[in-house]
Amino acid sequence: MTKHSLLADASVRSRNKLPGYYLDGHGLYLQISKSGSRSWIFRYTLNRKTREMGLGSVDDFGLAQARERAQRARQLVADGIDPIDRRDADRKALALVREAEVAKLKTFENCALEYHQANADEWKNLKHAAQWINTLRDYAFPKFGRLPVEEVSKAEVVRALQPIWKTKAETASRVLQRIRTVMNYAAAKDYCKGRDSEFWEQVKMSLGPNERARKVEHHNACPYPLVGAVVKGVRAGPSSLIVKSAFEFTILTAARSGETRGALWSEIDSKTGSWNVPEERMKAGRPHNVPLSGRALEIIRQMHELREAREAHSDMGLIFPSTQGLPLSDMVFTQLLRRMGLAYTMHGFRASFRTWGSEQTKYEHEMLEFALAHTVGNQTVRAYMRTDMLEKRRHLMEDWHRYMRRTQDAEIANLLKQ
Repeated sequence: MTKHSLLADASVRSRNKLPGYYLDGHGLYLQISKSGSRSWIFRYTLNRKTREMGLGSVDDFGLAQARERAQRARQLVADGIDPIDRRDADRKALALVREAEVAKLKTFENCALEYHQANADEWKNLKHAAQWINTLRDYAFPKFGRLPVEEVSKAEVVRALQPIWKTKAETASRVLQRIRTVMNYAAAKDYCKGRDSEFWEQVKMSLGPNERARKVEHHNACPYPLVGAVVKGVRAGPSSLIVKSAFEFTILTAARSGETRGALWSEIDSKTGSWNVPEERMKAGRPHNVPLSGRALEIIRQMHELREAREAHSDMGLIFPSTQGLPLSDMVFTQLLRRMGLAYTMHGFRASFRTWGSEQTKYEHEMLEFALAHTVGNQTVRAYMRTDMLEKRRHLMEDWHRYMRRTQDAEIANLLKQ
């Protein structure tokens, strides 16, 4: 029910009024709900459409304030502007301003962690996910992690990467790529303005070339005639049996060191004499079956006997566990080679295998590439090689072992002269 008498402060404060609308005048009403709550309403007609606009609670605005708010709304109606539409537009504009202010507070580290979390289901495996963010923690966050992402300039990026641009060329190039990804993500979320390709080209120009350093980092491979001698030297060295066995097993299978260090007993198929590495542990994201040579199988048997002898089954099912039952460190093979005075990289032994296969055998290019778990041909070709060519690849791996054994003594003198 609508009352038509003007309101006074006393009547507004009174709680004896019945639910309904109480007119103050010029479209302003005191509204009392059935629950007893009281608020201000401005009723107006514009373009033949009648609307009610809430002006707030009586607890927040007294009668004088409500009249002022109603007066401002009436002025808009007089100008042909819908006050509700104007209020909504103002709120949206204010929200955008606030979002912009919040965005300015987003640091580079905030954005990197947000991107990392947003893509949690997209990483190839947990190790890759950890490496991705850890490289930023190590090299980018200490330099400009707390800086608002909008303020990250070429100077900050260059300052972070300069110390490792040539000494850790491959790592530095990956960090640069990840910084760029974070900045693109931040721009996509409107946390900052986007950086164009010229920005990143200028960063590289400031840092200077590092392609040669990357090649050295990638291809510091042992010449294949010396691989057997290196393995023999490692066997005679002071490292633990597990480390020496893991080292030799990695070379025999032409595997990546991480695949060996994470190898599980459940991945060994004793019936087929194969090592079946699941897709989540492979760089290409596809399962890889490795036919094991006689020597590789012998190492597996030795590791099994060692495990049984120590009666330790808290090693996470690892074939080559550390003394703590955890995966071996990613530096364990590098340190082993350095103690021998050798500058070869563990990854380089894969190149040794590939070069030997090309120069000393008649095996097809595709088979050599597949033995390295590289992508070869289309899906049909890969399926064929994974099945019918398994035994042919077993001959390949056996020939690789025979070559290593045949050259281990003949080349040892050359190795020691280096």
